[in-house]
Amino acid sequence: MPKVLLYITAKLFWIFLFYNKDFNENRAHVHVGKRDTQNLCKIWLEPKVEIAKLGDLTDAQGKEVLALTETYKDKLLAQWKNFKEGKALRIIKVKK
Repeated sequence: MPKVLLYITAKLFWIFLFYNKDFNENRAHVHVGKRDTQNLCKIWLEPKVEIAKLGDLTDAQGKEVLALTETYKDKLLAQWKNFKEGKALRIIKVKK
């Protein structure tokens, strides 16, 4: 499960990642959760950013990660493209 974005604040640590089994899925998406989250949220990156599955997140957390995904959409899509092409991924670290 390659991590593609870490969003770190004093209170939260969001992890954005791709599942290796998603390699054959054509619609770009990312999975998001907090540290130790079992059932991750799935967010579509195209054609528009939207939640596919909320997972263990609350509605408020879902809105937060949706906003973060929208903010970093271009970088996440570039990571998705590299993932699909078998290229190396670099973890984007954001500290607030």
